[in-house]
Amino acid sequence: MKSIAFISNHGGAGRTSLVYHLAWMYADLGLTVVAADLDPQARLSSMFLDDARLEAIWTGRSGSTVHDALAPLLAGNADVSEPHIERIADRLDLLVGDFALTADEDEFASQWPACLDGKSKAFHVSSALARVLAAAASSRDASLILVDLGPNLGALNRAALLSVDRVAIPLAPDLPSLRGLQYLGAALRRWRADWQDRLRRHPETEHPLPAGTMEPAGYVVMRHAVRLDLPIHVQARWLDRIPAAYRESILDERVPTGMSAADDEHCLAQLGPFRSLMPLAQEARKPMFRLKPADGAIGGHTLAVADCYRDFRALARRLADKTDLSLPAAGANA
Repeated sequence: MKSIAFISNHGGAGRTSLVYHLAWMYADLGLTVVAADLDPQARLSSMFLDDARLEAIWTGRSGSTVHDALAPLLAGNADVSEPHIERIADRLDLLVGDFALTADEDEFASQWPACLDGKSKAFHVSSALARVLAAAASSRDASLILVDLGPNLGALNRAALLSVDRVAIPLAPDLPSLRGLQYLGAALRRWRADWQDRLRRHPETEHPLPAGTMEPAGYVVMRHAVRLDLPIHVQARWLDRIPAAYRESILDERVPTGMSAADDEHCLAQLGPFRSLMPLAQEARKPMFRLKPADGAIGGHTLAVADCYRDFRALARRLADKTDLSLPAAGANA
């Protein structure tokens, strides 16, 4: 099983839309996928589920969200519970998000320094999301988990990033994305080193802990996430700066000036703009590349839908290559 987290250090970069569409695409390509919503704003869950179902989950007492899976451990009573997985479609399931995750942030934050004292509970809490994600994948025999994280560098995101194999970064060609890269890169390096230091202090060897390597998978330029008031020539200027900014901030290496995103091996894709399709997809509650004439995708929209499918399929295959993710034969040749 492979796990990939998607994070940006500011809102509006198109992170949730990217996870949503990739989850559908990988299912189309033949993988069994769990989309995990670890953003306390639960935007990914809102894209997959209608309000009636979400209200039933959030107001029920059936332990149906990621917060509910963490609750027994964080209350000090037991380990995490078996997470509820919501069936979305054939080969596609959802670990439902929850606004209540905001209440869990403090516990993750307080247990982090306690790991330095070798306290078992501190390690048990810090690695809790790894066990939840593993249980979610196991319950569906999933080969891939895609994790949506909130736009921050808090303790919850740190615990989530410890738990995954790779980290992918959505970026818009604008100043906030480049500024956010600086702080994200510094945080990843600090967390990676801090976790390795803590692993040496772990008092138990019979309970495996996540490696916490937080290995970067690359970045995706989300053109359709750019502000509508940002002129094309300004977008192009910021786009030209992304390759160097990514290498310096995330990989801690220098790159000669003048490299374009199109020539950068770390650029997984440039997507969009698909602004005309997004409202139709939201109304139909389906990915943009699955829109039909009955959904309003007529005329020029038909070509845009085909382009969208082509772009997301290419991204899915490239990300699979970068993360050593094996696609079924039919999907690999699609």
